[in-house]
Amino acid sequence: MAVAYVAFPMGVCAQVNAGDSVMQHAKGNKLSIGGYGEVAYTRNFYSDNPFRYRNKPANYKHDPSNGKFDIPHMVIYLGYDFGKGWSLGTEIEFEHGGTGSAVEVEADEGGEYETEVEKGGEVELEQFWLQKSFCKEANIRLGHIVVPVGLNNAHHEPLNFFTVYRPEGENTILPSTWHDTGVSFWGVSGKFRYEAQFLAGLNALQFSRDKWAHDANGSSYEFKPANKYGFALRGDYYPISGLRLGLSGYYGRSMHNTYPNEMEGSGKTYDKLKGDVFIGSFDFTFNKYNWIVRGQVDYGSLSDAALISDVKVNMPRTSPYNKTAVGKGAVTTGVEAGYDVFSRFPTLRNDNQKLYVFGRYEYYNSYIREDSQAAYEYTKRNVMAFGLNYYPIKNIVVKADYSYRFLKSGYNNEPSLNIGIAYEGFFL
Repeated sequence: MAVAYVAFPMGVCAQVNAGDSVMQHAKGNKLSIGGYGEVAYTRNFYSDNPFRYRNKPANYKHDPSNGKFDIPHMVIYLGYDFGKGWSLGTEIEFEHGGTGSAVEVEADEGGEYETEVEKGGEVELEQFWLQKSFCKEANIRLGHIVVPVGLNNAHHEPLNFFTVYRPEGENTILPSTWHDTGVSFWGVSGKFRYEAQFLAGLNALQFSRDKWAHDANGSSYEFKPANKYGFALRGDYYPISGLRLGLSGYYGRSMHNTYPNEMEGSGKTYDKLKGDVFIGSFDFTFNKYNWIVRGQVDYGSLSDAALISDVKVNMPRTSPYNKTAVGKGAVTTGVEAGYDVFSRFPTLRNDNQKLYVFGRYEYYNSYIREDSQAAYEYTKRNVMAFGLNYYPIKNIVVKADYSYRFLKSGYNNEPSLNIGIAYEGFFL
């Protein structure tokens, strides 16, 4: 399927940028409807006690295993071609089955009405933009857009990674999926695809020790504060068929990007804090000769981290912001490789069935601290996984993996078994 208005270079259509995927039309159709979804089961062979890192880890070493069913993502794409170069793209995402609440009458409390949270989860508008395409080299997209920094954000659909869940490193230290409101200029020229974005900035008070910038693009309000702004860049190069090389990055100021913005001009110590955020990423995908190999490395830095941590601790108890310390940086690197063993059997190969046997390794640290900050060694993690991906048809995959998370000495390692099924495709 071709992306509307754009003739991609050789090899691109094997992995379309997530921001463009909502506009894959069947030839002659103005309306496109599609999406993806995942169902997963996990058995964790380690303690699920939330204090297992803070208290003496040995106390939790022999805790029983625990399991869970989950619907990590279920997404609906709607796209429309208005003509004359104008198009619409939307993506509605239900995470973990959505969210729900109900009003109940509490007989034990004198018949009072209470609103109860019935289930956890989220419903998000991940994309909503209008685009004007002048030519394949020049397109302007305005609205709520995917920020394609890192491999996971640029290609986060479930057929773009082997593990049952999204790779841990980027999914931990970066917003995932990173989407924000702004303006994008993008295009394709020869073997290059490029994109530049102007966006609402991240929020320093939503950085954290365990997730670094993961929650920093969110807002607890009905609007997104945009006192500060950010800039994102991405370039993808397709030198030969089956190989894609990508560079991406982000810069913005994150301090004083909240509501109410009463910190600035108050004469306090943190008036002049900037919270400059730099993120750089390199990623690649190789898909040929029955092999798929993917990898990435990401590094992020946050200025004034120690002072920002002090600000966070002193926020009002009822504020919606994370109170944990934040490090001056975060890092992740990962690589995975899978081979289609069904390619060795003509009957299965001719039926387009695939069975990838894969392995994955990654390292990440969400808390690279300043010398003055307390150490939390459990944030340094190595993860190894191996498993299978079975494709009965090209749009559906059944996944299974065994994952082993190695923590620093003194903490308990964390093995798990994961099984899932996912689809991705267009219905119209």
